[in-house]
Amino acid sequence: MAELRARAAAPAVARSRARAGGRAPAVETGLWHRPALLNLISDLLMLFAAIGLGWALVIWFVSRPLFPVRELIVQTPPAQVTQAQLEYVARTAIRGNFFTMDLEEVRTAFEKLPWVRRAEVRRRWPDAVELRLEEHQAVAYWTVSESGDARLVNRFGEVFTAASNATMPQFDGPQGSSGWLLARHKEFSTMLQPLGLQLVGLALSAREAWRLTLDNGLVILLGREQERAPLKERMARFIAVWPKVQEQVGVQVAVADLRYPSGFALTPVAGATPAASVSVKGKK
Repeated sequence: MAELRARAAAPAVARSRARAGGRAPAVETGLWHRPALLNLISDLLMLFAAIGLGWALVIWFVSRPLFPVRELIVQTPPAQVTQAQLEYVARTAIRGNFFTMDLEEVRTAFEKLPWVRRAEVRRRWPDAVELRLEEHQAVAYWTVSESGDARLVNRFGEVFTAASNATMPQFDGPQGSSGWLLARHKEFSTMLQPLGLQLVGLALSAREAWRLTLDNGLVILLGREQERAPLKERMARFIAVWPKVQEQVGVQVAVADLRYPSGFALTPVAGATPAASVSVKGKK
């Protein structure tokens, strides 16, 4: 019993010695001595690994040739775009399967067709692409003054490139003026209705001078906008007196020059009598 007491007292003596001036044992504080934190990190790593593996399996699965695109469904029957053009774009632009094909790339490819203004595409389960087309509705031919390039103008005044043999008016003007010409064409066409004449050509120069060509061959030089005599005022004056003036002149007129603020001048066709230009004063 005395031996046991002696052994039990030994730690107490050591503690008293430590208090008296001995050093305390070091406490381990590193990462590897914090099991709770290590377990948390291990769980997070396993979670990220599982997510990555699952994503890789999904990518592998959808990229397999298990969901091929077999059909193109056109919701809006095209008027200008041909079936051959649609099939060609479908073969070249649709890559991958039902899940991996790039719809934005497919849409852009269809919008590059000459008569396509806008295209919408979407997937239709299980193996089809649904296509909706908005085609250009051409209202005029267009020639760019600076380059001479031939284009078409749609009903929104937008210029596009396509081939057409339809009967439409001819526009000529600087780059970017197609919308302005379209608006003026509608305005002048309405004004010409009392004469039973159609406006088949409209040109705008770089100096913003207007020239009209009618279906009977008459060319009207309107010139630039004037503060004293606006375009519409000069045009209305000419239309009001033209039937009477035509009877008085008695010859076929080639050019009517309306650039004068208080009248206009007429030039007969070549070979007509009289050969000189005829000046006519109109009422304001």
